[in-house]
Amino acid sequence: MRRRDVLRAGAGAFALTTVGGAAAHPESHFLPFGSVDIDDAKEAVVGPDGEVAYVAAGDGFATVDVSDTADPQLLAEVREPLADRSDQSVGQLWDCRLDGDRLIVVGPANPSVQATNGVLLYDVSDPAEPEFLSFTPTEFPIHNAEFVDGNVFLTGNTLRSKSLVILEVVGDELSQVGRWSPLDHDATVADIDPGLRPLHDVQVRDGLAALAYWDIGTWLVDVSDPATPSYVARVGDYELGELTQLDSAQAGTERTIPPGNAHYCEFGDEGTLLGVGKEAWAIGTGDDAVGGPGGIDLYDVSDPAAPEHLAHVEAPRAENNTREGQFTTSHNFDIANGRLYSSWYFGGVQIHDLSDPSTPMRIAWWRDAEEASFWTAQLARAGDCVVASSAEETSPQLAEQGRLYTFPDGPVDDDELPDGVDGTDGNSDSGGSNESGSGDSPLSGFGVGAAALGLGAGALARARSDDGDEE
Repeated sequence: MRRRDVLRAGAGAFALTTVGGAAAHPESHFLPFGSVDIDDAKEAVVGPDGEVAYVAAGDGFATVDVSDTADPQLLAEVREPLADRSDQSVGQLWDCRLDGDRLIVVGPANPSVQATNGVLLYDVSDPAEPEFLSFTPTEFPIHNAEFVDGNVFLTGNTLRSKSLVILEVVGDELSQVGRWSPLDHDATVADIDPGLRPLHDVQVRDGLAALAYWDIGTWLVDVSDPATPSYVARVGDYELGELTQLDSAQAGTERTIPPGNAHYCEFGDEGTLLGVGKEAWAIGTGDDAVGGPGGIDLYDVSDPAAPEHLAHVEAPRAENNTREGQFTTSHNFDIANGRLYSSWYFGGVQIHDLSDPSTPMRIAWWRDAEEASFWTAQLARAGDCVVASSAEETSPQLAEQGRLYTFPDGPVDDDELPDGVDGTDGNSDSGGSNESGSGDSPLSGFGVGAAALGLGAGALARARSDDGDEE
């Protein structure tokens, strides 16, 4: 019997369950309301009005109208934008960012791809008709980027340098204005295996950049003057001296498993809360297995020079968290409107209430590892719409269809389900504590925060814990 059948058969057993005083309401649901297929979908970002999503898609990008949560519509697909240039081509475009009506799409994400490194710049004032403005080649591949106030921040990894590279947009062209590396602050970084210290992500808020540098941690850098970036603070799981002691074989293992693995950063609305996602896996099987999935750490950065760790959100559980399995490690996420919207590859999409960021309260989640492997989750419109992209080929064993999903911003009742959406169909099972996502709860559903937020806990009627029921 498939898990989905088990969930349906067992629904009545939970109908009167209470968790922390919040009564379960079987008419409440959190599940996709709509979706659009996008080949090779990766990162998704949302425009300022919350009505259009932009999706990086391998050899191009797509724009999607998400103004109707139940009926997202593809507006445009731009594929092979440099096809008319015999000396240039693009590939592995995995990240995109928006600044007003300008969009950048960057890549290739990894150095092994036979494609030209660089930044595509578009005018998307009409999302249905993106206008190509320019292409700026770089000497390095670009895994992730940021686009804020007319400045483009790039992950500039080469064999010799792992630098933040800052470009300024002047008219329709980009030119470099600044550069920064951890070596500018601490020369001992050079003694750490390069595989332990790639710059994987950059996020910028109010002149402060958060740089995810894998095992050497997350570095906070003042970029208020892009021409002269300066060190502010570092948070991480290791002292730098510890990592200098690892040989290449040890480093090869360490860069895959936790701790460490600072992969993705995101600031909250006010810039005083910082989330750091840790992407990690298990190695080996059975008694020889080590490691596992990474979660998300939350920090108070109201004083950027003295970050304070607040909480850790654990990853959902899975039977096989190696790269060959249906792994559930943290990937990209959003912090907005007092909530954490997170993606966990085959572990699905989750929403946590961050009213008290020291105690994240998971209030909704959805998971169907046979259908989707999520790359990101982003708030589009508070109280209405969340978008989440499912990436293709995130596991050697599977080849999912790239897709952009639309979800409600939390669970809804039966009378709020759109026409054609079956409220009994969907796998909300992701493991994890109702209070912190720690993986220890006997039930999957809604936590004590549900009552305070006025949210139903009806997913209990469709879900059970991962214990003894792995896919």
